Amino acid sequence: MKNHVVIFEARGGSDKGKYGFRKDSKPIIDSLKKRGWTAEIVFYSDKDRGEIYRYTVEKADAYISRVNPGNLNSETGYFQMLRELVSNGVEGLPHPDAMIAYGAKNSVEKLKGTPIVPDDVYTYYDFDSLKDKFPSSLKKGVRVLKQNRGSTGEGIWRVEALNIDKIKGNLPLDTKLKLTEAKDNHTEEKTLQEFLEFCIQYLEGENGMLLDMPFLERIIEGEIRVLMLRDNVVNIVHKKPAETKDAFSATLFSGAKYRYDKPEQWPELVNSVEKSLPLIQSRLGNYDLPLIWTADFILDTDKKTGEDIYILGEINASCVGFTTFLELSENIADEVLALLDAESVVNPKWAAFKK
Repeated sequence: MKNHVVIFEARGGSDKGKYGFRKDSKPIIDSLKKRGWTAEIVFYSDKDRGEIYRYTVEKADAYISRVNPGNLNSETGYFQMLRELVSNGVEGLPHPDAMIAYGAKNSVEKLKGTPIVPDDVYTYYDFDSLKDKFPSSLKKGVRVLKQNRGSTGEGIWRVEALNIDKIKGNLPLDTKLKLTEAKDNHTEEKTLQEFLEFCIQYLEGENGMLLDMPFLERIIEGEIRVLMLRDNVVNIVHKKPAETKDAFSATLFSGAKYRYDKPEQWPELVNSVEKSLPLIQSRLGNYDLPLIWTADFILDTDKKTGEDIYILGEINASCVGFTTFLELSENIADEVLALLDAESVVNPKWAAFKK
């Protein structure tokens, strides 16, 4: 083994410190160094892909991906390089296909019908399916549409059809809609036709899609983010939307208030997550769980029992940050080395198996 880890980042973005890299990457390097390993940050770019690939294969036992795909012009080259690294013996943290499976918005639909996702969830990949199915979905009640890309609530819309009590059958295309975007909780009105056409932008490109979910009114009590280190719940972030009219966004940018809790303060939620892990893993491709990932939940009420239940809103696995609890770098370093130690026992590509 080479006792070296490469941490991939992308230049630019709001998640960087004054030296251009993420504030919570250097602590991982320091924690690995304490354990006798070395690590470095490598900034990915398509034009340097070949050189970065050759360097990583030669120097590193593993990579940790901390790239927000939204900071790349295209994700294709990056994920292609990661797959080549994995196929040539570099441990992927996470595997690129796991990153896609967990991070894409359709991960929620793949879990529908389970205790954490209701049946009333759909994904649209083209304009025809959106136009055919979303009006029927909207007639059932207020919905949330989420684009696959973006961050800080951009392209996440609460959609309410106005004055539809007397409409029989499908909603006409001139139905007025009240729209609230999670980015800043601003509200606007469009006709159904105008909004459908507006959403074409979210369906374009290699990973274009829209997730359609019921709006859960108890979001005003807060969204609960569960921070995971593989299969361990390590922290809880309670994100309460601003107390203003129409506010439903749980982003800091929109004025939401964050509170950081220990897992033991949320025993029912932690138990629900832990029980759901085998199902999540099997439904999302049977990949190893990502190194650092999050699952966001919203409280709802079970219609049969009246008890609280937790509904999954989305999963993040591409570049999860932990700047508010940097001590987690110690746990991350331990997990990385444990994974590599286990891999060295079974992977014949490691040097110990070569004659």
